[in-house]
Amino acid sequence: MADTLTIAGKTYSSRLLVGTGKYKDLAETKAAIDRSGAEIVTVAVRRTNIGQNKGEPNLLEVIPPERFTILPNTAGCYTAEDAVRTCRLARELLDDHRLVKLEVLGDEKTLYPNITETLKAAETLVAEGFEVMVYTADDPIVARRLEEMGCVAVMPLGSLIGSGLGIVNPYNLRIILEQARVPIIVDAGVGTASDAAVAMELGCEGVLMNTAIAKAKDPVLMASAMRKAVEAGREAFLAGRMDKKLYASASSPLEGKFF
Repeated sequence: MADTLTIAGKTYSSRLLVGTGKYKDLAETKAAIDRSGAEIVTVAVRRTNIGQNKGEPNLLEVIPPERFTILPNTAGCYTAEDAVRTCRLARELLDDHRLVKLEVLGDEKTLYPNITETLKAAETLVAEGFEVMVYTADDPIVARRLEEMGCVAVMPLGSLIGSGLGIVNPYNLRIILEQARVPIIVDAGVGTASDAAVAMELGCEGVLMNTAIAKAKDPVLMASAMRKAVEAGREAFLAGRMDKKLYASASSPLEGKFF
């Protein structure tokens, strides 16, 4: 059977989700996304034109909705009210599109999630019929609460947004994964391919990234590397790694030796 990612009842062959910010132009955006193999592409509604600004370049011209699942996000929102309003706007612009990425930030310096406002916004959006993928801290209790509220995917940070520090607390992620019944997707902090592989080897269902690709010296090549890293990490998880040992174990055992 194909190893697919399922979110809100829809299946995807790629477990790499990508953003659209920080590229030098739309041509580079398109080239990197194409090379990544991603099928879900997240868009900051407050910062990107997806039809609300007539006469300006429209991002949907290079990532057409008939080919990609567009994931509107609430980047730049610091209150539940702003986040809910942004999701409603995306729903109008994208013809009753219900899948959204919720993020409510706590402050401009860390871009750490404001959990109180995130919970409030999630409750409202789920009640209104949105399918909510939610950015949150790597807190197992909060992750479980968001799942119980009806979020279709929980997206704990690996480290701070745009930091490139990688997975700084794999132990919390392991606890979140053990209890989860919805996809857990690492969102934020990935810096290079090995970070993405680590997230997948832990058992995460996917990885979402933007800066790691867009701010690489060669974004298109990095997109290719990230695609391979996510695939390799997933295969390693499914294969099951060997047990760690304190002492050596010969690759060629002495039992049955000929001389």
